[in-house]
Amino acid sequence: MAASAQSPIRGQLKPRTAVVASADSSFRQSVSTVLTRLRWQVREAQGGAQAWGEVMDIQPQTIIVDSWLPDLDVQEFLREFHASFPGIDIVRNDLRPFEGTVPSPYRQEVLYALNHVEQADTAAWNAAPSMQEPRGRTNYAPTLPARPATSAGKDIAVTVTSPVRNQEVTVVDPTLKKAPVSVRIPELVGDSAAMLEVSRRIRRVAPLDAFVLIEGPTGSGKEVVATALHRMSSRSSKPFIAINCAAIPEALLEAELFGHTRGAFTGAVQGRTGRIEAANGGTLFLDEVGELPLGLQAKLLRFVESGELQRVGDNETVRVDVRIIAATHQRLGLLSKSGGFRADLYYRLAVFLIRTPALSERPEDLQPLVARFLEKLGKSSPVKQISDGAMDLLKAHSWPGNVRELQHVLERAAILAGDEPVLTAAEIDFGDSAD
Repeated sequence: MAASAQSPIRGQLKPRTAVVASADSSFRQSVSTVLTRLRWQVREAQGGAQAWGEVMDIQPQTIIVDSWLPDLDVQEFLREFHASFPGIDIVRNDLRPFEGTVPSPYRQEVLYALNHVEQADTAAWNAAPSMQEPRGRTNYAPTLPARPATSAGKDIAVTVTSPVRNQEVTVVDPTLKKAPVSVRIPELVGDSAAMLEVSRRIRRVAPLDAFVLIEGPTGSGKEVVATALHRMSSRSSKPFIAINCAAIPEALLEAELFGHTRGAFTGAVQGRTGRIEAANGGTLFLDEVGELPLGLQAKLLRFVESGELQRVGDNETVRVDVRIIAATHQRLGLLSKSGGFRADLYYRLAVFLIRTPALSERPEDLQPLVARFLEKLGKSSPVKQISDGAMDLLKAHSWPGNVRELQHVLERAAILAGDEPVLTAAEIDFGDSAD
């Protein structure tokens, strides 16, 4: 009896192995880091097919599957996987159980890892110096909105191995409440419904090669969305090349995009690779694409259709593989109907549409945005806080310049405050955009 009583413990001390299947590299890495600290061996997979191969290779105890896979339908993948590997515990990133799966003895450690990833951002904000109240001053301490907890928000019980007795023990971590894994992209700030929808769309399309059109008012973070799409794509190790179509004179824009040969025009003393060709294998971000002249729209359309470009002054064509992400502050669909933009090019660029909301449409995100910008400003100087009066002014402002305007207002206020640790209403200057 004594020997049989000890055998389950010996079995539990086998190396823990898991496969994390997700198109989001930051999610995979975060989960892997936490599980590795709990002495797991983790393999990462970008999609369902790769995950299947990893499972065949190592036969893990657990597979963690994201809510979307770039190559396979998740529900179909889970059904086929469970039929082929009934002994492997299936854990989805939203913590919902897959019907029929048998929990492994280490399921709680996996749930701990997923919850830790969810809570990491909030914990970082709460621990940041900018959240501390300075003595002797009334101030406004920015905090993130509370996240909803499931079923009375019970504490997470985590089973770990005691290094002293080499046995399994249960530890309750009261700081990590059982909550659904957030869908918010790390680059984005705010948990408003509008921003969560932007994150959801990014997660859906990032792993694909589909062209994306980002529409939104000036200063609403369109380039941030574009960089997130690139980071989460299979092209993330390749170049991300951005060009503002409104910032370059029309006479030079064609050569800037497509490149040119030596002597192609006056001043072209040597050949030059264009931005499109420089992005080969990666992502080309066309900011303010609505400002692209109609003549260049036709040439861009030819490239989009054929994947080949012709440098200015050259008779040869060059094949280039890029994913195009375009952005505009205009409603490009309406512009195409009025003849201001080629309709055929619009439909090719707008395979998938993401709209970035104005800051005035998500006032609940003002507080975490202030906290994020103050933390960034604190990298080169002590982190400042903001008084109630200053925060009231920010809340009352209409923000025609959106998030970019908020960033500049806070930077201006920090300069005016000098060595003072708290920004007051006296330092808040909206300039010509004041209401």
